[in-house]
Amino acid sequence: MKVSLFITCLSDALYPRVGEAMVRLLAKYGVALELPSVQTCCGQPAFNSGYWKEARESASTIIAAFEDADFVISPSGSCTFMIHHYPKLFEDDPVMLEKALQLQAKAYEFTQFLVQVLGVTDVGAQFPHKVTYHPSCHGSRLLGVKEEPLLLMERVDGLELVPLPFANDCCGFGGTFAVKMSDISGAMVTEKSDHVLETEAEVLVGLDMACLMNIAGNLRYRDKPVRVMHLAELLYEGVKGA
Repeated sequence: MKVSLFITCLSDALYPRVGEAMVRLLAKYGVALELPSVQTCCGQPAFNSGYWKEARESASTIIAAFEDADFVISPSGSCTFMIHHYPKLFEDDPVMLEKALQLQAKAYEFTQFLVQVLGVTDVGAQFPHKVTYHPSCHGSRLLGVKEEPLLLMERVDGLELVPLPFANDCCGFGGTFAVKMSDISGAMVTEKSDHVLETEAEVLVGLDMACLMNIAGNLRYRDKPVRVMHLAELLYEGVKGA
């Protein structure tokens, strides 16, 4: 099967180690990820701000980039779910609508692909640390990724998973929301960080680098030594060190 990596803007520009972890981890299962160089932003910032013409341009590029792939996987539930908005963007264009629906059907968040498609719940990792998990809004509420990351973490040797109080509360990022309503966003991420600190966890893990970046920034600003990682990084680090 031909599997392509939809790397997303943040992972590509700021957190390339997340993509590297995905590539190396999936190689263990015979999956050779391809990275189409023409891919671009999913169009979510433009879509959420009402600039649908610009969002269509980004969406058209993404659709073309992954047209030949059997599966498209991404380290972001938020960007993966944006693909589910593509049919709305092209509802008046039958040709592009069909292509958008085809892409939606084969687009998976990383843990979805690992568990649902490959049937993997135990990657053979060791990670002897106290960990808490933040379920990002788009991934958990809209894409429905809830059990997959928990199944994977439950089977990591030595990992102590500590429940995060009010885990389902938003971290306050919300893309342009963090800029347009910075005071509210700042209060929300401070509250989220407080709950992370309540767990006394060594590591905060999640599935979306946008949310993790927001929380990590608040923790660093407050000089709190909590390591923040994407789950793909944690799993690969655990496998590499096993």
